[in-house]
Amino acid sequence: MSTKEKKYKLFEVTGIELEYMVVDRTTLKVLPIVDKLFEDVTGEITSDVERGDVEWSNELVSHVVELKTAKPTRKIASFRNKFAKEVKAINKVLAKRNAMLLPTAAHPFMDPFTETVIWPHDHNEVYALYNRIFDCRGHGWSNLQSTHLNLPFANDAEFMKLHAAIRILLPIIPAISASSPILDGQPTGSLDARMEAYLHHQEKLPVLMGSLIPEAVFSQEDYYREIFSPIAKAMAPFDTEHIMDHHFANSRGAIARFDRGAIEIRVIDIQECPSADLAIAELIVTVLKALAKGHWVSTYVQRAWSEHDLLPIFKRVIKDAGNAEIVDRDYLMMFGLLKQEQMTAKELWQYIFVEVYNDLSDGCRTHIAHILEHGCLAARILSETGTHPTREELVQVYSRIAHCLDTDTAFV
Repeated sequence: MSTKEKKYKLFEVTGIELEYMVVDRTTLKVLPIVDKLFEDVTGEITSDVERGDVEWSNELVSHVVELKTAKPTRKIASFRNKFAKEVKAINKVLAKRNAMLLPTAAHPFMDPFTETVIWPHDHNEVYALYNRIFDCRGHGWSNLQSTHLNLPFANDAEFMKLHAAIRILLPIIPAISASSPILDGQPTGSLDARMEAYLHHQEKLPVLMGSLIPEAVFSQEDYYREIFSPIAKAMAPFDTEHIMDHHFANSRGAIARFDRGAIEIRVIDIQECPSADLAIAELIVTVLKALAKGHWVSTYVQRAWSEHDLLPIFKRVIKDAGNAEIVDRDYLMMFGLLKQEQMTAKELWQYIFVEVYNDLSDGCRTHIAHILEHGCLAARILSETGTHPTREELVQVYSRIAHCLDTDTAFV
């Protein structure tokens, strides 16, 4: 959603980005060969590969590749086959190097302190700056893969509605998307270990993330004053060559991109296959539409929430996903539950799913029903690995998940 294109109206389109690891087919060891992948396809090392409706791009580290909509789409469901086709194409090229793509939001046994390779090519100056400040050899930096959703706004009025709705929904998104229960070869105690690590990865400059839940600011002017200005001041002593864009430095769970006229949601773990990713994306967008329209409560009421009140809910959800208890009666009221004192995050999503069911595609309904019945991907992974998995058991389970990615099928 660049400034060269027209500004899209609220919910007119969605931009989608999916991140995957490149690993050895046999051992699942991460392979920092995304530059070789791109060279094998284009004949040169590049940071982007244009493939029609879906493009490939590099990320901070050399073992992660991003697939993204070349242009934002008006119909999320239409990209399921397109993303699945590109996964197949990448795996075909990687097979020549005994490599493949691996989904889930965190590698289960990668050692980021010895295996991290920062992307050394285009835009390396930005990555190198981050590495100098934070040391990107860590799970919150070099071992994380997510789904990013970019939702447009045309003016301050639309930004207000969108930002208010996103802030309300952020705390419970990991209940259906958590897919990172294991780090360093063992369960972490958090079903969304990616987000748990992410919460702490910028503690050297905490203003870059704030409380992760964005502050209650609802205009461009207020956003620059309350968020971008403090970020610029914090980065100034380190960014002496002025190479860092304030949009890029903002690390909240949802970030405003006024250069694109969009808000980017970052708290969604990548799933086992594109159909599952796009089902979650479609559900989130549909619920945000309902919130922005005041389906349950007015935007005015949504705007009253402090990030400090929303963060405790988010922390419970990244730990226990669907089993997290939501005991804040006022939060449940945001979704029209006027008489409910408490319920699990899964029960809340089941209620929401019924509320918006008629506005979802058949494919979305199928995958969301699977998640609500069998649990988030992280819970399904743990049911297979147990609490003390061996390396061999992890390789076996995650190889099955890699097969789900290649065939675009759900992990049961």
